[in-house]
Amino acid sequence: MTIIIDRTREKPASAGPVSVAGRQREKAKPKGLYQARVPIYPKLVHGPWRWLKWVLLIVMLAIYYITPWIRWERPGALPDQAVLVDFAGGRFYFFTIQLWPQEVYFITGLLVMAALALFLVTALFGRLWCGYACPQTVWTDLYIHIERLFEGDRNARMRLDAAPTSFNKLWRKAGKHAVWIGVAFGTGGAWIFYFHDAPQLIRTFWVGTAPMTAYVSCAILTFTTYVFAGHMREQVCTYMCPWPRIQGAMLDDQSFQVTYRADRGEPRGPHKKTETWAGRGDCIDCNQCVVACPMGIDIRQGSQLECINCGLCIDACNEIMDRVERPRGLIAYDTDAAVAARCGGQKPQHKLIRPRTLYYAGALVLVSGLMIQGFRTREAIGVHALRDRNPTYVQLQDGSVRNGYTLKIANHGFETAAVEIRYAGVPGAVLTDPGHPGTGPLMVDLAPNVVTSLRLFVTVPAVYADAEAEDDDGGEEGRQEARFEILAGDRTKVIKTAFDYGSSE
Repeated sequence: MTIIIDRTREKPASAGPVSVAGRQREKAKPKGLYQARVPIYPKLVHGPWRWLKWVLLIVMLAIYYITPWIRWERPGALPDQAVLVDFAGGRFYFFTIQLWPQEVYFITGLLVMAALALFLVTALFGRLWCGYACPQTVWTDLYIHIERLFEGDRNARMRLDAAPTSFNKLWRKAGKHAVWIGVAFGTGGAWIFYFHDAPQLIRTFWVGTAPMTAYVSCAILTFTTYVFAGHMREQVCTYMCPWPRIQGAMLDDQSFQVTYRADRGEPRGPHKKTETWAGRGDCIDCNQCVVACPMGIDIRQGSQLECINCGLCIDACNEIMDRVERPRGLIAYDTDAAVAARCGGQKPQHKLIRPRTLYYAGALVLVSGLMIQGFRTREAIGVHALRDRNPTYVQLQDGSVRNGYTLKIANHGFETAAVEIRYAGVPGAVLTDPGHPGTGPLMVDLAPNVVTSLRLFVTVPAVYADAEAEDDDGGEEGRQEARFEILAGDRTKVIKTAFDYGSSE
């Protein structure tokens, strides 16, 4: 096939100088099946919402990095770490709370409570979680701040990206990525401390003797933090996170969101100091709300899936309103119903109490009540009784019948517990412990945070065994319901079991 190249056409005349932003958009145009990411250069703004984000960023990062190092004294060999997920020992420690694997329903309840609280907050105030507390938002905000320290604010970063390769560009880029990787490594390192005793792990980690899971987990968290917060940023929120699509089912026209008040801002357009404000809106079309947005959207186009409700566009707009001497609040937390009411000349009404908020609040109160009741009635001692299966009973030389049991008693507390074990329900039954001769109630000291296994025998004299056999329709074998009674302090725990017997003849 012959390809003919026509070089006779005149090149189109230049349209004039092209801005840095225009060159970046031209560079990002799709050249294949998938569109390349268009870089977003959010501008630093100042205001109450920006300061709130700074405060929450510092608080949440401090909680994340410091929590594994909080010590909480516990008796014996128990870990002294306040918050610890101990997979090896099968325990979850949270200050005074200790959860065992069979108590996973408490963790399920906490997750349900968190989900319902998120639903309620979203129905009332929009995506506050996404804008202020989501880990992706927090770490991305931190990475953007580091980027500003090395490369400057919006315009300086755009010029640097468009500039040819130079020593100045190389050291700034290299320094930024080095700090990014350091923060990512610190993030992964802090994460693994939640699953091992932190002081011990930090020593073994650097000498290569830590568990392999620690190295793998740290590497994964380091990689994902660096990629998600440093390179993907708004793409994680837009394409990877399911919450932007789920939240649409929880919002209505009464939900508070970051809103452009079109009733006040339109018609928009440039404004000069000598011009009057009559017959026009307060928006001067300066695009400062757009350049301040970390998601790169225009809030004036209405509610959008990408908007995380961070409020930075509010600060940017308020700063412009101060300059042009117009009232603040052209962009603010407001509801669609309020905007529509003002457009129609009516007084807006905000309804925080409505069916969906009542549903979410009611469900949250119900689950919270069940969780509180569960913790209040949570037993410090857990008991399981296992009866011997083969043989089910043994007939001794004197005609008495003996059953064997294995009693597993879990002490969920942090202190040694003394318990008394009794056997009831079978006339004449005698409870014995092979390691401790005697026929009275058994007194056992339970070590904290462990399961104590006891081998017990229950013996019924021949006269009672024969009587039970006769009561059982004359049969030679039978079974009678019985129970173990475990007395711990002022509480008695009853475990149902059975006693198998046979005739002495």
